[in-house]
Amino acid sequence: MSEFNQPLGGNEMPRFGGPATMMRLPTQDSPAGLDAAFIGIPMDIGTSNRPGTRMGPRQIRDESRMLRPYNMATHAAPFDSLQVADIGDVPINTFHLPKSVDIISRYYDDVLAHGCTPLTLGGEHTLTLPVLRAMAKKHGPVGLIHVDAHADINDHMFGEPLAHGTPIRRAQEEGLLDSRRVVQIGLRGTGYAADDFDWCREQGFRVVTAEQCWYRSLEPLMKEVREQMGDGPVYITFDIDSLDPSVAPGTGTVEMGGLMASQGLEIVRGAWGLNIVGGDLVEVAPPYDTSGNTALMGASLLYEMLCVLPGVARRD
Repeated sequence: MSEFNQPLGGNEMPRFGGPATMMRLPTQDSPAGLDAAFIGIPMDIGTSNRPGTRMGPRQIRDESRMLRPYNMATHAAPFDSLQVADIGDVPINTFHLPKSVDIISRYYDDVLAHGCTPLTLGGEHTLTLPVLRAMAKKHGPVGLIHVDAHADINDHMFGEPLAHGTPIRRAQEEGLLDSRRVVQIGLRGTGYAADDFDWCREQGFRVVTAEQCWYRSLEPLMKEVREQMGDGPVYITFDIDSLDPSVAPGTGTVEMGGLMASQGLEIVRGAWGLNIVGGDLVEVAPPYDTSGNTALMGASLLYEMLCVLPGVARRD
């Protein structure tokens, strides 16, 4: 019998049954004793267009039921080498975004104090700011792999400094990021001015637009990203709207011409060997995709993040 928690197998319980947890893993009330934990943040208070991401964590967990423990492509066997569980959802204040941001930051302070690496099921993108605040307390300024259709560098939205379009700007202003080790992949769409992405470049971020990714494997890009990131701590934030709406329509701010599902996999798998200290998958809004495919994309990418964590075994 394995010393590590295992996802409930499809031959033990039909995949449409069993616990409604990430990958049907065991649950526990705290991160104590865990190497990594899946955590939900059911929040859409900071959305600017279509709401619904508060339902994202639940749907991601449901669609994760088809995921199996061994990664056939990369040979990663995370459940042979890490103790992993689903520790539930952060109890946000659904009527008050600033209070929710503080609640999230304190929650992740505790997770990191236990030596546990968090993988977050979103929820809208505002949540990344308080998670990065906790990360910076633990690790100092972190490198960032930010996969998104949008740069999320608005100075304010309707006069408010906190919203899903502001977290990267706030994180940079607060010194949470090592700006020499920030890459933004998949940016695209219309803007308000020709210089909309220039603030990112002025900070030292590497900006890779969606058009630069069209019809290409992203393995060469990720080799360069690995060199850029070096040995320092790296956080991955993956907005599902970075993917083209043909494969991930269930989100609040869709933009045409996005990344393909295979390119999303190449990005996360390309982070293998980096000092990954956490990750999130945000902006899944189930009401706009009755097929569940967007949530399935999210669940699969979270599993891939688990597979590239330090210490994960590979079994050929």
